[in-house]
Amino acid sequence: MRFLVDNQLPSHLAGFLRDLGHDAIHVIDAKLDAADDRIVWAWAIAENRIVISKDEDFLFLANRSNDLGKFVWVRLGNCRKPALVDAFTKSIDAIVVAFDSGQRIVELS
Repeated sequence: MRFLVDNQLPSHLAGFLRDLGHDAIHVIDAKLDAADDRIVWAWAIAENRIVISKDEDFLFLANRSNDLGKFVWVRLGNCRKPALVDAFTKSIDAIVVAFDSGQRIVELS
């Protein structure tokens, strides 16, 4: 899977996903950290990347009719990196299956 990790989440998450064999980058690495959400979304679609964010704005973008983007909505509240990594460790296989089966939005809570 190809992921783009948004600003509200640490760049460490992108590294963790890379360690699992995924193609993951953080918005800082893509020089999109100051970009509007719509620009980030359009870039992710163009690059065939799944946005991972806590930002509900991406949920609205993903729910537009005829939109092609994919989104992991992280709903864990404030947590430290170990808790975030643990949540992804437990859920990454299900996340991959969900996207492979055609889902466009996956909630991680």
